[in-house]
Amino acid sequence: MKRVLLYNSGGGIGDSIQLFTLILSLQGHLKSTEFFYLGAHDNHFEGKLKEFGIKIKTLNIKLKYFGFRWWHLLFVNQEFSKQKIEKIDLIIDLQSKLRNTIILRKTSHTHFYSRTFNYKFCTKKLDYYSDNHLENLSNILNTNIKILNFKIKDLDKSFINEAKRLLPDKNYVGFSLTQGNIYRKKSWSINNFINLASKIEEKNKTPVFFIEKKDIELAKRIRSHLPNALIPEHHSSMNCPALVTALASRLDLAVTIDNGIMHMLSLANIPMIVLFGPTNSEKFAPKINLINILDSKKLYNSKDINRITVHDVYKLI
Repeated sequence: MKRVLLYNSGGGIGDSIQLFTLILSLQGHLKSTEFFYLGAHDNHFEGKLKEFGIKIKTLNIKLKYFGFRWWHLLFVNQEFSKQKIEKIDLIIDLQSKLRNTIILRKTSHTHFYSRTFNYKFCTKKLDYYSDNHLENLSNILNTNIKILNFKIKDLDKSFINEAKRLLPDKNYVGFSLTQGNIYRKKSWSINNFINLASKIEEKNKTPVFFIEKKDIELAKRIRSHLPNALIPEHHSSMNCPALVTALASRLDLAVTIDNGIMHMLSLANIPMIVLFGPTNSEKFAPKINLINILDSKKLYNSKDINRITVHDVYKLI
């Protein structure tokens, strides 16, 4: 197999982190294969996530927001030809959007894999009983793809050492409260986080807040209520997702909403409590063992994440 193409129309860093296991496993199995990434947005593996060392080339075709315009059907093969790619051996469509799938499937390929319309667009007609991409791809390729997860030891030592400098002791509990997508009300009340962190301090644990340097006012508010809380990213020049993951490895536990940082924290494979409101916890929650999910839809039959109480979270700690 010469070429594999992964198509991902999701633009968030979290969307890309969720692909780590899939990419690492496929690359570990298909060692001589060239891997390409096609998305409607930036290839974070060559940008904000480059420090994680996952190598996958961007397929640079000049169709902005690829797959989201029907007229892309007219030019998709032409654009692939410009890249001197006549045929893709395996196309993996990760988004399950009908229009995008139809456009993508028009490209020349040997195998096409997509969940769209209950796997109707797959070239190989099988009983796709699993929601696990790797299981399904193993069946398509008549092989057994070994699962390879990202491990904290794979991070550059400079990030591990910086995390030790910023969090040199033990008994840390991490908190992530900011959401990237402003159009979904995924944020749990700041007051709730402050109250929960205060209770954590009573257990002789130190709250650690993951807040970007640009969020100065939020940091001030946290410090005014919790003077002993730590905001490590504000004291480092190494501000990137890899540092967040390294810092996570110093925590006893992390409490977070559904956001990109949630996925960065999960790469350290630490115990986590994740709060969900309007978004789908089954789809977006990290696939790790040490996780407790509090979903307001399941607990209170409501998409309002603030129906979840401080007590609901604290009793899991």
